[in-house]
Amino acid sequence: MSERGVIARHAGTVLAGQLAVMAYGMTDTIVAGRYAPEALAALSVGSAVYITVFVAMMGILQALLPVWAELHGAGRGHEAALGRSVRQALYLAAIASIAGVAGLLAPGFLLDATGVPLALQGEVRRYLAVLALALPAALLFRMYSTLNQSLGKPKIVTWLQIGSLGLKVPLTIWFAFGGLGLPAMGAVGCAWATVVVSIALLVVAVWLLRTDDLYRPYAIWSRIEPPDWAAIGRFARIGVPAGLTIMVEVTSFTLMALFVSRQGTVAAAAHQIVSNLAAVMFMTPLSLAIATSARVSYWLGAGQPKQARAVIRTGFRIGLTLAVAMAATLALTRHGIAAIYTSDPAVVAVATGLLGWLALFHLGDATQGLCVFVLRCYRVAVLPLVLYSLLLWGVGLGGGYLLAYVGIGPWAAMHTPAAFWIAATVSLALLALILPVILWRAARRWPPPGAPAHAQPAS
Repeated sequence: MSERGVIARHAGTVLAGQLAVMAYGMTDTIVAGRYAPEALAALSVGSAVYITVFVAMMGILQALLPVWAELHGAGRGHEAALGRSVRQALYLAAIASIAGVAGLLAPGFLLDATGVPLALQGEVRRYLAVLALALPAALLFRMYSTLNQSLGKPKIVTWLQIGSLGLKVPLTIWFAFGGLGLPAMGAVGCAWATVVVSIALLVVAVWLLRTDDLYRPYAIWSRIEPPDWAAIGRFARIGVPAGLTIMVEVTSFTLMALFVSRQGTVAAAAHQIVSNLAAVMFMTPLSLAIATSARVSYWLGAGQPKQARAVIRTGFRIGLTLAVAMAATLALTRHGIAAIYTSDPAVVAVATGLLGWLALFHLGDATQGLCVFVLRCYRVAVLPLVLYSLLLWGVGLGGGYLLAYVGIGPWAAMHTPAAFWIAATVSLALLALILPVILWRAARRWPPPGAPAHAQPAS
């Protein structure tokens, strides 16, 4: 099969799993909304906090994909090294779990800083306390998912994610509304359903690691060695910046929603529609980025950097073609799409205008997303974090605030959510111009003289 076919099949499989995971949140939102407005409000705030913590910790572990894919590409003789690397990564997962659980159990500063009403904080704290039980299992399953992606075998994880919906949906309804001896728990019930599903997925993953022939050559199921702090440090040098990069991206959206909320319910509702669609659209370039980075690292591990560069070109051709097609479709159908979400004419009108900006936003989002993932293959993780912080927080969020409420130069304050989407689009356009240059320079210089291709330090 051609590289294009391998990348497309891998990306399509990952995409199906990503959409299944997104359906978890949709299920919680629908159920909590039907239960009570207060439950939906608690879920909205609580899930924002949980996602911020989870994606930061998840990014640390997901950044191990290029490390394991390179060892896989290195071929025979490196299987045991891959297994040992996975076992050492368990220590990093433990550290990430402890840090994440601590954040979920002590959300007071974040809740106070964002002005969450005291009447709502109690339910939010209970929701997050339950999700703290799910976090370690969810992170370990994400680590299992990353391992499968590095081996070019994402289908197992996708089937598990799709199948878990059959457990998540009925449990969420049952735990939220009560019945069969259980009291109604509202938003907290949604969290308990997530705990059960996360643990169930981890149990199945462990069983597969123990029994499936796919993992036998790597001897993953061996006695775990004492911590190799040098190896864990190498993991952290690429994983921590990667996790923080994702956190910057997520918080830029979270804070944007909080700033927009002061413009009233119509603006907030329109912004929510566009944010939801932006997340769904990003799943396509995200899946392609995962697939492309796995193949790039495979060829780097095999000692063929020229082939790795060819894979980058293939991934970009696919990604940009899809991004342009999706953006054009959105631009042409944005009014009809907005009308699907709501029947309120005022909200539809505002959302239609914002979706026009989303079409441009997506072009930059797709390009930078692909670049950031592939840069990790070349151990470039700190520079994207710096650029994200300056551009997403500075230009995107800070510029959006100024354009919305203060004014910038000849432009008066707009007092509409469009100000934030304009600024965010500009920030992503800048990233889409800068990151490909950094990527191509890193690819051309790989590997550094005298260093093995699969053992480079993070930069």
